[in-house]
Parts: sequence; C-alpha cells; structure tokens
Amino acid sequence: MTSNASTARTLASARTLAARADELARAAIARAAELTRGGAGIDEHQVVCERLALIVTEARAAAALVEYAERLASSGRADALSEDEALAYAAEVVHKIVGIAQAHPDDFAAAPEIDDATRALVREGLGDARLCAIGERVIAARGVNNVELDDDDATSTRTFTRQFAKSEVLKEEDGIALADRIHRDDLLVPDSLIRQFAELGFFGSSIPDTYGGTEMGYLTMVALTEELSAASLIAGSLLTRSEILTRALLEGGTDRQKQAWLPRLAAGEIMVGVSVTEPDVGSDVAAVQCRATPGERGGRKGWLINGAKAWCTFAGRSNVLALLARTDPDASKGYAGLSLFIVPKEPFPGHRFEYRQPEGGLLTGEAIHTPGYRGMHSYILNFEDYFVPSENLVGEEQGQGRGFYLTLGGFAIGRLQTAGRALGVAQAALEKACAYVTQRAQFGRPIAEYQLTQHKVGVMATRIAAARQLTYSVARATQPGARAPLGPAMAKLFASDIAVYVTQEAQLLHGGWGYAEEDRITRYVADAQVLPIFEGVKATLELKVIARALVAPGSGG
Repeated sequence: MTSNASTARTLASARTLAARADELARAAIARAAELTRGGAGIDEHQVVCERLALIVTEARAAAALVEYAERLASSGRADALSEDEALAYAAEVVHKIVGIAQAHPDDFAAAPEIDDATRALVREGLGDARLCAIGERVIAARGVNNVELDDDDATSTRTFTRQFAKSEVLKEEDGIALADRIHRDDLLVPDSLIRQFAELGFFGSSIPDTYGGTEMGYLTMVALTEELSAASLIAGSLLTRSEILTRALLEGGTDRQKQAWLPRLAAGEIMVGVSVTEPDVGSDVAAVQCRATPGERGGRKGWLINGAKAWCTFAGRSNVLALLARTDPDASKGYAGLSLFIVPKEPFPGHRFEYRQPEGGLLTGEAIHTPGYRGMHSYILNFEDYFVPSENLVGEEQGQGRGFYLTLGGFAIGRLQTAGRALGVAQAALEKACAYVTQRAQFGRPIAEYQLTQHKVGVMATRIAAARQLTYSVARATQPGARAPLGPAMAKLFASDIAVYVTQEAQLLHGGWGYAEEDRITRYVADAQVLPIFEGVKATLELKVIARALVAPGSGG
C-alpha cells in the first residue's frame, strides 16, 4: 500500500509521460504515412518503419502499464510497485523516443520539443534510486507474478495452472525435472503430459462449448499459456497449433467439418502440425510453391500434394497437418491461389519418419536440430503425390483459394499466445535470477544486496510488467473471430524482445554457472531466442504488419 498523496503524484507523472510518448508516436506515424505514401512505399523506408513500429509499440505498452496502475488505485488497491514501474517505464519510452528524434528528426511530422518539466519527469522516473528500489522489492518477493487480472476465470486458471505446471511439467525424476530432461536430451513431449492437458480441457480453450470446448476467452488463454510456458516453452506451445486450425474451421469450415474436427481437437484426440513455411519461403506466404492438384484414388475425389515444407513443428507426433498449398497454378494470383487442407497422417515419435499411404502417396520428414525450443521438433517435410480427400479442403469447394485468409485469424491469436509464451519464459528467468542472487554470496555478502544487482532486476521487472499489461490489454480488446492483426502483433513483438533481454540479463547475474547446461537458466536463454522468429519473424512483423497497419489509410492503427 502507499499514501494517497504519493500515489496521486506518481500516477500523475506517469500519465503525463505516457501521454507525451503517445504524442511523439503520433508524430512519427504522421511522418511515416507521408514518407511511404500511405503504406505504398514501406520498402523504400524500411529503417524508418522499423523504428516506427518499435516507437508506437513501446508507447502503447507504457500507456497499458499506467492504466493498470491507475485502475488499481481507483479501486482502492493502490500498489507502490506498479506505480513506480509505470513511471519508470513511461520515462524510459519518452527518453528513447527523444533520443531517436534527436538522431533522426526527419522521422517526425514536427520536430519534438521537450520542455524542462518533461525532462524533470524523465529524470525522476529513471532515477537509479527508484529502479534499485523496484529491484529490491522484486527480489524480496522472489519475482513472483501476482498482478491483478480483474477476471475471476483468468485468476483461478492462473492459480491452478501454476500449481499444475510445477507439479507435472517440472516433476522431478532422478533429480532432473521433466522439462529440463526434454530440453537436454532433445526428447519428444510425452503422451502422458498430452493426456493430462486433454483431460483438463486445455486444448479446447478457444473452442465453443457446442463443440466440446471450454472457450475460456483470450485473457484466460494468455494466463494459461503464460503459466505453462514459465515451466516449459514447449508446454505453453502445445496449444498454439490446434488454435490455428480451430480458428480456420470456425471462420471458414463447413458445418460438417466443424462437427467432424472441432470436438476431436477440443478433446486432445488430434494433435496438429501447421505446415505453411517452405525451405525457400518464410514470411512471404504469397510465394508458397507446394502444390495441390485435383486427383482421385480408389474412387474418391481429392487432391494430390507435391512439394516441400519447412519448420513444421510437431509434424512427427501430429495426427494431422494444417497445410497451405497452391491450388491455382497461376503463381501471379499470390494469396488468392492458396487453399488450406487438413492432412491426416500417422504419428511418429522420432526425429525422422517416412509414411507411405495405402493410396500410394509418400510423406517424409526430418527434424531440424535447434539449440532450444525442443520437445516437439520442427521438421522439413516432402510430399510426393500425397492424397487428401476433397472433404479435407477447409471450406470444401467454397474454401478453394481462401486458405491464406482462413489462417489469418489463427495466426493473430497465435501471436497473442506467443506473447503469453514470452511472458512465461521471461517470468521464469526473473524468478530464477531472484532466487540465485539471494543465495549467491560474493565479497562477503549476497549479491542481492549490491546496487547494480538491484538496478538490473528493477529494469527487468519493469519491462516485464509493461509487456504483460500490453498483452493483457490486447487480449481483453480482441474479439472472437476478429483477425485483429495490429494488437496481437505488437504484443508478440514487444514481449518476445523483452524475453530475450530478460533471459540474457538473468544469465549474466548467474555468472559462470549461468553457462552450465545443468542450470535451468540456459534453457530459458535458448528458448527465448526463437520467440522473435516464429509466428512472424521480427522484421516482417515490424514492416508488413505493424508499420503497414499504422500508416495505411483506414487501418485503425
């Protein structure tokens, strides 16, 4: 708790800075819209647009954190830590934008002028004493996340999932936790854990109850994902592939397809691998070359799949692949020539597999070795005349050529889930660091007592708080069925960057032991590196999604 006068003053300062950050961000949007001719010339101004995406995202994160602290205060739950974090982060964002403006004045519609009062607030917010005090309080609480969710379902889900993750995902056998063993030995996530997820209804978190789902809502889904990811990024990632296919079916599937597939997805009976990326095609989905041509096998009409796919996570263990393929041979049609298929296959547990269909088609897969994000394996796949019945084209005849658009909603929610995954990894690293610095003594006292340790933890905790409130605000604002590309993209971009920063800072606080594979912090560092890459690689997300939405007329950015 804190005094009313102190609360009012801190929040007023934070609000003033957040408003200033928003003003500067709007000036940057106006200038970028002018430079790019309403988005048409983004590729001519990529560096400017990258800066724009980061400026606006961080300004919105500052606003979300300030709004959270204000909400607590207005409901009689004023919290000094949240207030200090709000002021510190708003000051950091203004300081950063002003620095950009000084180096790149042409990035803004009008030259930003910072008055003495604003400078004083920035100094106040970024004062070393304030950040050290934040760090000291966070260390004393061992970094635990108990922020208010203002949603009973989300709160109870968080409490239950946290307990479940600690007891099951981090269950120890022979002195090694399950999540650590999966990472160290590059194992596949065990079916026993998948069964537990299914029994608890995790796979049905966004499926309507009419199809056997639990339809938790996006805030609850993020809280669930965050807690699972704090134990293991793989545990938090098990839900995302099903989510992408679920959204496609809900948006464009036929009634028959919804009845056939959604209950099985909700029950965890079917595991999904998403197959969009190709060896030479990453974010440029319009360039997909894997082909689906009309064919017939055993008297059944359908499609023959030929081509290669890459980075198909969980493709070995999965029962079906949600595969995007070109059904129109005219490549000039781009997105309009793509269709989405539900491709059944047999599950395989290893790092490579070969599956020959009774119809004669061949599917081979080989896992790509990665330094982190282990437990589901990401595969390169090759299809040779692989038969898919016509009823497995999502939307059937009406779905032909709509594959890209049917995946958009799923990818948007996948990005929101990825923000939750990033929060979980960052939170785990923060808690690990707080525990370590209280136990590790150097030069006669615990390193938690040193000013620099407290300052580092203060910055880490403040940035996590900003990423968390941005993500939660996006989750609350996103409506079921909405494509909503901007908010989820911002949450994913920002939370992923914070996870990379926090895990590396936490590793440094561990000193030499932070580089030992036996220490869990190395898993967090390795896993965090993938977060800015998947579900939209960082540069593409900045330019093609966020910047475009901000500067294109009518985008709502």
